[in-house]
Amino acid sequence: RAEYLAYQVFQSTDRKELMEANADLLQFVQKYAATRYQEAYTKGIHDEDASKLLTALLQLSSQIDLLCFVPEVRACAKLFWKTFLAKEQKTLFQNQFNSAAKILKIFPDTNGFDFLIDNLEIAIAKFVEETGLFVAINKGAVAKYLFRELTRSEQFVLSQPADQLRKDFMKHLKVKSSTKFYEDSLLDLNENPVEQYELIRKWIEAFMEMNDRSQGVTYLDETAALLFLDDFKSSTLIKSDTMIEVNQLQGTHPIVDEGRYALDYNGFMSKMTHYTEEVVPQFQRFQDLKKSMTDRYRTALRLEEFKPRVLSSFVRNQLIDQVYLPIFGDNLAKQIGTVGDDTRTDRMGMLLLISPPGYGKTTLMEYIANRLGLIFMKINGPALGHQITSLDPAEASNMAARQELEKLNLALEMGNNVMLYLDDIQHCHPEFLQKFISLCDAQRKIEGVYQGQSKTYDLRGKRIAVVMAGNPYTESGEQFQIPDMLANRADIYNLGNIIGDSDKVFKLSYIENALTSNPVLQKLALKSHKDVHTLLMYIESGSLEGLNFEANHSQEEINEYSLVLRKLLAIRDVVLTVNQEYIRSAAMSDEYRTEPAFKLQGSYRDMNKLTEKVAPIMNEAELQTLILSHYESEAQTLTAAAEANLLKFKELTQTLSDEEATRWEDIKKAFAKNNVFRNMNSDDPMAQLLVQMTAFTDGVEGIRDILGTAINSNEQS
Repeated sequence: RAEYLAYQVFQSTDRKELMEANADLLQFVQKYAATRYQEAYTKGIHDEDASKLLTALLQLSSQIDLLCFVPEVRACAKLFWKTFLAKEQKTLFQNQFNSAAKILKIFPDTNGFDFLIDNLEIAIAKFVEETGLFVAINKGAVAKYLFRELTRSEQFVLSQPADQLRKDFMKHLKVKSSTKFYEDSLLDLNENPVEQYELIRKWIEAFMEMNDRSQGVTYLDETAALLFLDDFKSSTLIKSDTMIEVNQLQGTHPIVDEGRYALDYNGFMSKMTHYTEEVVPQFQRFQDLKKSMTDRYRTALRLEEFKPRVLSSFVRNQLIDQVYLPIFGDNLAKQIGTVGDDTRTDRMGMLLLISPPGYGKTTLMEYIANRLGLIFMKINGPALGHQITSLDPAEASNMAARQELEKLNLALEMGNNVMLYLDDIQHCHPEFLQKFISLCDAQRKIEGVYQGQSKTYDLRGKRIAVVMAGNPYTESGEQFQIPDMLANRADIYNLGNIIGDSDKVFKLSYIENALTSNPVLQKLALKSHKDVHTLLMYIESGSLEGLNFEANHSQEEINEYSLVLRKLLAIRDVVLTVNQEYIRSAAMSDEYRTEPAFKLQGSYRDMNKLTEKVAPIMNEAELQTLILSHYESEAQTLTAAAEANLLKFKELTQTLSDEEATRWEDIKKAFAKNNVFRNMNSDDPMAQLLVQMTAFTDGVEGIRDILGTAINSNEQS
């Protein structure tokens, strides 16, 4: 990474700018690396090492002139230009180079001659193809070197190692008295320059192999070209070394020996050029491919649908903070474990939430899943229905049920970081719910079917939580039942009822959840949620003395907030009374009823519907009309039971008129009588006799009531 970072800075930044920043080169490198997150540089290691490598690169580049091009490139350019380029084409290029040289003296940074370099590259490619020499050469690098060399002179630079290799080779031939033999072998190939050049390479290769000079292979082509052309000039020799040792590097790597790194300019540039042009694009294509495949698979699995999304209107009220989160947290700690060495290994259990509709069971669990970073896999109970008893999607009778079972098995296949949430389980068959018994005990196993394959999922030690939710009261007023073995493994909480001694925060939650539904209180909630509690204390005490507001509110705003809150408290009391009666009535068996079942509800949803219509200027009568109108609308869905439920509502709120009270008493009497005969057989003679006697008794009681009323009337007159 340090090499790549140094190379990127060296290649992408003007040399003058780097030279000027020499004293602050580390800061320059750090600034460059700061935005390159994907390359994963470690501050204090890669940036410091890169700055040291960059310093060495700048030092070498200022000393070695055109030796910055690798020996193979310079050898190819030299052979191409001096031997294999046609005379007419060479003359044309030379004229163009001369013109370019004059312009570059005045405008050294111009890019106006890129076309000339491109033409050179085409000619060099043709040379490589025709001769078969330098087949793996970077033709663009050869063209750039040739352009730079020939726009200043026709003198090709020579490196000292190549010249030394030439001297050692010729000296060896002289010692072995083989110089003439070498020269004669070349004379035989004067008409075949390609073969002659390759023969020279073989002579040098044999010499290097015999004398163990393998480290000089880098300069083989440059030495061969020098001997082939026989054009040594001391003026072209650059004695500066292309290698330098960089010390005190921080990183650890096989090429770093106790903080020392041998930097060979040409080797470094060749290595990093190959890395940049070949390895990096391949890696980027691999990353893009991996991302696209991941995205396609994520789309196929519909994972975006399973991300918990907290409603913008969600309020983390005191009931949630002080009651729900602590008790739910204890349960989830048993199921998914805790952080640290003391985490439980015997993960087990289940969370069962029950309440009438509208108390935010799903919303609350989606919020918790979001906070815990869990996939929220919600399984819709009504879509499954009472017909589904298996987890196999193939056995589903309709598409909706099949889709829910596929989601369920996908959650099991994921197996980690999942909250499996079964909603409205009152619509599910008990046999279906029994399938989760083994998942909720210490075995943590369950049989599933994923993509047509039957599997046994062992989820011991995995972060998976099982949560079920439902309305404990069916439409007939009876409590629903879940399998005993499953209920024994669950922590059960009724969100629609007071838990422990939480009555104060439970009542307050009705107000807190409804704040954003009212346009007046919405402004208060946006300013400060804490001030809501302060205002409630003000309403209770009637004085602002000793109360401090977190936000700034004018007296007019405080008065407006208070007017609305007072009305919400009145609504809250009514809704809470309805809620308690609904739960009491729904939990009662029909055999013990003395009046019709009460089916109107007093949930958070009802509270919000009423709150959104409250205005500060409402009087008491208008408020009562609003509440009554709401429940009259709600009662319309009860059809035949609407009258009885509205009369019971008015009895609870003490708003029954005399006529309505009489009607309510008649309904209760009729209900009680019908309840007695409800289960009797109409063909039973004794049952028929009892019905007749009851009718006779009712008639006698009616006569008695009429006579009693008449006597009372006469006495008063």
